[in-house]
Amino acid sequence: MVLTDTHTHLYLEEFNEDRDDVIRRAFDAGVEYMLLPNIDNDTVEPMLALCAEYPGHLFPMMGLHPTDVKENFETELQKIKDHLDNGTWYGIGETGIDLYWDKTFAQEQETALRIQIDWAKKYNLPLVIHSRNSFGEIFHIIDDTNDDRLTGVFHCFTGTEAQALKILEYGNFYLGIGGVLTFKNSGLDKVAKNIPLDKMLLETDSPFLAPKPFRGKRNESARLLLIAEKLAEVKNIPVEEVADQTTANAVKLFKFK
Repeated sequence: MVLTDTHTHLYLEEFNEDRDDVIRRAFDAGVEYMLLPNIDNDTVEPMLALCAEYPGHLFPMMGLHPTDVKENFETELQKIKDHLDNGTWYGIGETGIDLYWDKTFAQEQETALRIQIDWAKKYNLPLVIHSRNSFGEIFHIIDDTNDDRLTGVFHCFTGTEAQALKILEYGNFYLGIGGVLTFKNSGLDKVAKNIPLDKMLLETDSPFLAPKPFRGKRNESARLLLIAEKLAEVKNIPVEEVADQTTANAVKLFKFK
């Protein structure tokens, strides 16, 4: 059984004390592949260094996180683009819109997302979308920019079934399913039950959003197995089927094998 964590920030300081042990535990849990989304220009080097230590298992993506879009976002995006032009990448992200913490730079976030959508098309890379309190705003932008060149995933999907179905109507997008699936009152289990498995990816968003029974603690990629087991329970299918299909989906989208 081979699992793929399509969204994990293993390069962050939360793992500085035991990073190699964390990755070994992931391998032991069947998590063979891990995709690392970038956050900002400060995280590029530690992300690349970690991927270099585990070639064939860890794969970097390049983008500017929406909560890091500030007054100087154009300068930051130019630096990001310089990296895109001088490396091997497996996705654009994570990008998107986050209106949960602060709406001060909402317009700038929309502009930054549009720029990164253009990059996704230009570089033929999937888009990794962060969508917190912002489905309406993001849908408006995707409605305006979607074509057969645009692929991607709505990472850490926590929306309604109607929102899930709208995402699938775009044609080339997946839903990223993480630890929230295991939360008692999230309602995500009812949504996931009715979404085709071939349109889902698994993710941890480590070190965030640990599944039960670790909710509130530091998350890590090994706990992807708990998410896979919960999805298997929701769909009443073997966990091996969940692992095989979601890994195949990840390979198809991110082209890492």
